[in-house]
Amino acid sequence: MQTWGYVVRFIPFAIYKLLRKWHEEYRYETYRREYQIAPSFRFNGWDILLYGPGRILLGENSYIGRGSTMQTGSGCSIRIGQRCAISHNVRIYTTTDLADQDFSRSREIKSGDVVIEDDVWIGANVFINPGITIGFNSIVGANSVVTRDVPSWAIVGGVPARLIRMKKVAGI
Repeated sequence: MQTWGYVVRFIPFAIYKLLRKWHEEYRYETYRREYQIAPSFRFNGWDILLYGPGRILLGENSYIGRGSTMQTGSGCSIRIGQRCAISHNVRIYTTTDLADQDFSRSREIKSGDVVIEDDVWIGANVFINPGITIGFNSIVGANSVVTRDVPSWAIVGGVPARLIRMKKVAGI
């Protein structure tokens, strides 16, 4: 009798997990048809959202983590290079409201392409503003807000993200 109770409780959960997996696989295949996504690009986890009328180009051997969002406005693009590691809950936007304005009137927006060059590592819970370029082989620390371009080989972090140091790599 005790085994039957376990089975009755487990079956709905197993069905839910299976349906959710199918839904996510369908969603990610839809993204691959709608945007330019390399075959080796990985969606690591659930609830990854890509939307907007702009272009999204995702490079070879890169990935994005669970709960992340990429939004492209009209005429804008997000380009992620090769071998990029983007953690969970990362937000990348190409349009946003300008902060310094009277919101009771018509709203002005800021827009711009976001470029993440090759071999970049972006930590968890990072927000990347419109018009930002993150240079080759850079690191953006967890919980950062990127408001300015990040140079190549840089390690940045904080709110707003600031240069912590340049990477120390042999032969450079």
